[in-house]
Amino acid sequence: MAQVIGVLEQGFIYAILALGVYITFRILDFPDMSVDATFPLGAAVTAVMISNGFHPWLALPASLLCGAAAGAITGLIHVRLHVRDLLSGIIVMTGLYSINLHIAGRANVPLFTFDTMFKNSFVSGLSPQIQAYFPVILLFLLAVLCKIVMDLYLSTRSGFLLKATGDNPTLVASLAEDSGKVKILGLSIANALVALSGSIMCQYQRYFDISMGTGTLVLAVASVILGMQLLRGLRRLRATTAVIIGSVLYKACVALALSLGLSPFDLKLITAALLLIIIVIGGKNRKVKTHA
Repeated sequence: MAQVIGVLEQGFIYAILALGVYITFRILDFPDMSVDATFPLGAAVTAVMISNGFHPWLALPASLLCGAAAGAITGLIHVRLHVRDLLSGIIVMTGLYSINLHIAGRANVPLFTFDTMFKNSFVSGLSPQIQAYFPVILLFLLAVLCKIVMDLYLSTRSGFLLKATGDNPTLVASLAEDSGKVKILGLSIANALVALSGSIMCQYQRYFDISMGTGTLVLAVASVILGMQLLRGLRRLRATTAVIIGSVLYKACVALALSLGLSPFDLKLITAALLLIIIVIGGKNRKVKTHA
């Protein structure tokens, strides 16, 4: 049971990350490499704020704003300076590594003696049974809240323009809208969610590490593809819901692989193999439907 709860907790944290990557990867078709740095950016801001006496919940909006600023910089480099999408993300990712170190002051910041969203006087006053399930309930509510807000935004005119920018930029231009500004906005929202996920993860594991963002983009892409491919037959299921489920399924697959005896050193190999299998199966299914 403890293993299932652990899968759900981490799955919901990374679901918020995956929701952000869904915007860049599926909606904007933008390979945003800066994700690997905005995730620890949110964690660095959180670690510094908590260690300096700020309330843990205040770290969430602060991380959101910092992530949005990082995403906007990626968008500005791409749109205004005409740098290719992949390179603009790499530039911001590289620069943020040093910025994250300056924010945190060092490569590791432990928070074991400080209050977090999951460990504080309020939680300590709850019954032991509730304490055991409090993190997973809180993380579920946060993931659902992000999903609802994102669904509401995508149903607005700005959200429709965002989706149109990824599908048909010419249409956006015909509506007298600047597709570049829409793309910058989309990157800001996406990286805000990524930084929020990093902030929550920092409080969940009670420490910041400069390398904690390594591989987060691949993890999020795997979650998005897993959810979209496995649940695409359910037409009434929103894409954001599929992404959250995909994140939980991804963590479950990793946990299952480890329980079968694979070494933690093989985590990246497991991710790569799982991602390859999903992509290949999805490609074959599309070919079968095309021939049918």
